[in-house]
Amino acid sequence: MNTAGPSRAYVQAVNLDDTPLRTTAAPARRGLLRAALTGAAALGAGLALDASPASAVTAAPHHRPSTPAQALRALEAGNRRWRTFRERHPDETPAVRQALTSGQHPFAVILSCVDSRVPPELVFDQGLGDLLTVRSAGEVLDEAVLGSVAYGVLELAIPLVLVLGHQSCGAVGAAVAAEESGEPLPAHIQYLADQISPAIDHTKEGSARVDASIDANIRLVRSRLAAEPDLAAKVRSGDLAIVGARYELTTQRVHRIS
Repeated sequence: MNTAGPSRAYVQAVNLDDTPLRTTAAPARRGLLRAALTGAAALGAGLALDASPASAVTAAPHHRPSTPAQALRALEAGNRRWRTFRERHPDETPAVRQALTSGQHPFAVILSCVDSRVPPELVFDQGLGDLLTVRSAGEVLDEAVLGSVAYGVLELAIPLVLVLGHQSCGAVGAAVAAEESGEPLPAHIQYLADQISPAIDHTKEGSARVDASIDANIRLVRSRLAAEPDLAAKVRSGDLAIVGARYELTTQRVHRIS
């Protein structure tokens, strides 16, 4: 891959206290795909509900994170509210719901597992229009998942992709068990195991192997995303961060996987 400048990987913690990101405001994209998929009737900066000035409501009723660092701080704050039972359940008002019929401006792509215990909007205490969530068992990448992530970054100008694995991931556990037993998994589940198997940590045994493989799988998926040319260009320019993180079921805390 040819580049115009040095490549720099932006792998940051959800907690930004120690290592702030260099940030650059992401420019708004106005592609035909975006217009078609968001259903935007107009592509101006302000999105009104209708033509009546008295009922006009913007699509962004509060400050929206527009840089990688801002997006990470918003997720960190939301996760802190979640794990301390101080949720705000933002962006659910009638005004927001109506405004979102004209377009969307999510500030983060969350690629997470399908596990029912790890819904991103709850884990990060976010609401309608805040997150573009893409979910597959074990965060496995295929063309549909890659296309969905790319859509968020390239068409919606989202500044952050967060690969979110989690404690006790059943998909990773199944991949480890299948490799150890040598018995194939049913139907399409074997495809998931095949994609996860390069991340299996053979330096550990038993439950420790599964746990270490969960972290390794997060790193693997993050690395694969970072190697995508279009995404890599955004990372180099500072408009995008691709982050690996893990959710702990026991504490509800999201933390960095470096």
